[in-house]
Amino acid sequence: MPDVLTVGVQTDSDSFQDVLVKIERPTYPKPFLGGFKNRITGVEFHNAGSQTVPKKRPDKGIQLFFFSPQTVFEKNKPQQTKNTTSTQMTKPGLYVSNRTDKLISPGKYLTAEEYHKRRLEAVIVLQKYFRRWYAINVVQNLREEKRIRLEWEAQEELRKKKEKEEKLRREQERRLNPKTKEDFELLYHALQLWRQKETERINRTLTGAERKAAFCGLLEQETQLIASIGKHKLNADEENQQKAILRFLDKCAQPKRWKAYDGKITQMDTQYTLRARELLEIYRSISMNDIPKDERIDVLLTLRHTVKEHECKLTQEIVELIDREVDLMSRDMKECNLEGLRKRICTLFLQYIKTPKFNPEIARILKVPPDPLKLYKNVHFCHSCENYLTSTEFPIPTNSHTTGRCHLWCKPANEAQRREAFLEYKLILKNLRKSEADYQDDAKIAFLVQQQDLKYMIEKIWGCQSALSACSDLYDMVMVRWDKQHEWSPWNTILLTKDEADAHLKLCNLQEAYASAFIHRIKSKHIQAKNYFAQIPAMRSFLHRSDNQAKAN
Repeated sequence: MPDVLTVGVQTDSDSFQDVLVKIERPTYPKPFLGGFKNRITGVEFHNAGSQTVPKKRPDKGIQLFFFSPQTVFEKNKPQQTKNTTSTQMTKPGLYVSNRTDKLISPGKYLTAEEYHKRRLEAVIVLQKYFRRWYAINVVQNLREEKRIRLEWEAQEELRKKKEKEEKLRREQERRLNPKTKEDFELLYHALQLWRQKETERINRTLTGAERKAAFCGLLEQETQLIASIGKHKLNADEENQQKAILRFLDKCAQPKRWKAYDGKITQMDTQYTLRARELLEIYRSISMNDIPKDERIDVLLTLRHTVKEHECKLTQEIVELIDREVDLMSRDMKECNLEGLRKRICTLFLQYIKTPKFNPEIARILKVPPDPLKLYKNVHFCHSCENYLTSTEFPIPTNSHTTGRCHLWCKPANEAQRREAFLEYKLILKNLRKSEADYQDDAKIAFLVQQQDLKYMIEKIWGCQSALSACSDLYDMVMVRWDKQHEWSPWNTILLTKDEADAHLKLCNLQEAYASAFIHRIKSKHIQAKNYFAQIPAMRSFLHRSDNQAKAN
């Protein structure tokens, strides 16, 4: 049958219309609906079936299984030996040799009870050897663990000893050659402790005129020590100022950096960074001492060519100073006589570098904003130096209501009166903020607490001692979370040594790890911290939030 048939359909009494009928070939066998056969011609006629697609059974959500995969197919196969053998015996007329025959006699009959008893004895022997082998392995492992533990303890003891010696050596070096603000704080603190001890000794041992003479001698010694510290401070300030200038210019000359999607850092130099790098190299060259005369002249000529690109009063003064130095060097002037002239050239060239017109890259680093209106925002008045400064120049504790003195006047006031050292508190606060940033849970309180607040907590609440071992070395102390599931706060903290803090943070259940008396003592310190920090407005919201969390838990 063709795929397309043409069928004539009568539309009216006299008109017919041809209609194309497409035959769809079924993709499935049609069911047999019966039929008949012509006996004369032998042609079979089947009853007609519909050409529509059979209706699918609705899915009832039940997994159905066929019968055929669950049926086991059994198969019988006979087995037959490949070689057929037979046995032949000696008989009249046939001799069979018996040289290879063996005489087998029956042994002792073994009962089931005796068999099982024999097996049990064999199992016991195997267990003995296995247990001996297992015990040897356990003992060897314990010995190895003990050896590793003893080696680790020896290494830790040696490491702690080296760290202590290094710390003492570093403190000794800092006292002999002070360079930073913290070094001079330690010096003044040590001077204050020495003065207090000498005062107590004089009051305890001397009286009358001898006591007055001893105090005069003590005052003279203290004056000499303060003058000696002042000399070191002047030298350190000059050296630190030069290092700060080079660090500032190097930061300006750094290329642009950004992180790509794959984590790699991409760097790019712009025309402004290249200009800043060129000026940095020239400044570093002209600030060097003890260089040959020819090299010095080349550096001055390079500087002269660089600044002459812009005509102004500053560049004209620099050019005049350069010409003067070249002229004096040609007259074989001594180096010591040229020192002041060279410092003046360096100062003017540094002023040239800090001008955004000549060095555009410096504009993003300078503290003074290009818009003068921004100078009036976030500015406070210092009553000591009588200057208007930004809020970053004031040490403002969380419980303070006024700005008070700036950093520039707090340091001489401390050196003259209290002479306290804050280095250990700075290290503890730095480690605390670093550990809180590693949690990445949006902790805020650790960054609101200032150095004075942390000093109060350590001295007044925790007594400058570890909560576990009562260790009083603040250089080895850290403040960590009491409950590591919640962010750090003065009422969720504990003061421990570094090793104790590592072990504390590994605990999962504090109630099982610590005794109830110890937990009660820590909670009382937390209540004391709450009572102190509840007076601070900035801390009240965090305090209420922690109370709500505690009630919810």
